[in-house]
Amino acid sequence: MIRSMLYATDLGLYAPYVMQHALALARTFKADLYVIHVVEPIGLFAESVLQSYLDEKALSEWQSQGLSTVMATIEQRVLDSFREELGEGEQDLQLIRSVRVIQGDPCEVILDQLRKLSVDLLIVGSHSQATGVAVPLGRTAARVLQLSPVPVYLVPSLQHRRSDDS
Repeated sequence: MIRSMLYATDLGLYAPYVMQHALALARTFKADLYVIHVVEPIGLFAESVLQSYLDEKALSEWQSQGLSTVMATIEQRVLDSFREELGEGEQDLQLIRSVRVIQGDPCEVILDQLRKLSVDLLIVGSHSQATGVAVPLGRTAARVLQLSPVPVYLVPSLQHRRSDDS
């Protein structure tokens, strides 16, 4: 029985398409839907650039307050995009229990959230960040498929589906 699901989104090009699958499943099973987006930590280069332009106090403030502000802004934008995408589908929004943006390694954060939320199903897109690349499965999707303790519903990108149709 599927009572709760986690939709892990990369907010990429095909995210609205994957979201439609997640909402359809949540409606079908009358299940709670949790949404997560993982932001990878900034790299060493970006951090060194910030260090060269910000003094120690400003950098510390940005790291403590700026990052949480950025994460909250992303969460709000995700919710706003859901509202925009769904339009009149207010009942679909009721299926979404939470939208969280968390910093870390995408695979590790997703697996951690699976355990914390005790969901019955994980929903992910196959690949969307590297459009035009002939890689059928993204790095995070491949790792999550291998390590997930729950069934994974994998939505292929439209790009790969269209090329198969021709």
